[in-house]
Amino acid sequence: MAKLVSKTYGEALYEAAMESGRDRAVSLMEEIRCVEQILKENPQFDELMKHPGIPKQDKLALVEEIFKGRVSDELAGLLEVVVSKERYKELPGIFAYFTERVKELCGIGTAHVTTAVELDGGQRRAVEEKLLKTSGYREMEMDFEVDASIIGGMVIRINDRVVDSSVRTKLNGLTKQLLQIQLG
Repeated sequence: MAKLVSKTYGEALYEAAMESGRDRAVSLMEEIRCVEQILKENPQFDELMKHPGIPKQDKLALVEEIFKGRVSDELAGLLEVVVSKERYKELPGIFAYFTERVKELCGIGTAHVTTAVELDGGQRRAVEEKLLKTSGYREMEMDFEVDASIIGGMVIRINDRVVDSSVRTKLNGLTKQLLQIQLG
C-alpha cells in the first residue's frame, strides 16, 4: 500500500513539474534534495509531524509557516496535501519515486553493487564503465557495498533488475541440482 501511495503522489508531482518542462522537473528534484537534507537535520520536526496527538490543522499551519514562500508552489502544495491527507510518513517514498522518475528522464541510472571484498578505484571505474555500456544510461550513480557472505563475485541491482554472479548463489544452485539427482 505504501508503494502505491508513494507512486500516486510522486507521479502527480512529476506530471505537474513536466507541464513546465524537463528543466523544471530537474530543478524541483534539486529542491527536494534540499528539503530532504533539512528534514534529516531536524528529526524533531519529523517526530512532530508524525505525532498522532497533534491536530492536522496545527501541522498544516506549521508546514505553511516553514515552507510557504521558501520552496516552489508545487512542492509547498505537495507538502500541504500530504499533511492534510495524513500521509506525511510516506514523504520519503514520494520523494524517492519522483527523484527516480526525473533521473530516468535525464538518463541517470542508480546501480547498487555488492562485492565480497572492497573494490579499489580502478575496479569501481571498470564496473561503472561496463554498466554504462550495457545499460543504456548516460550517467550512473554507483552505490558500492561489501558483504563477505557472498564469498566472491558480485551482485548488481539496477531498478528491478538483478544480476547475481556471486559464488554463494552459484553454490546454492549446485546444491539444489545435487539434491534433485535421483540415485537409482
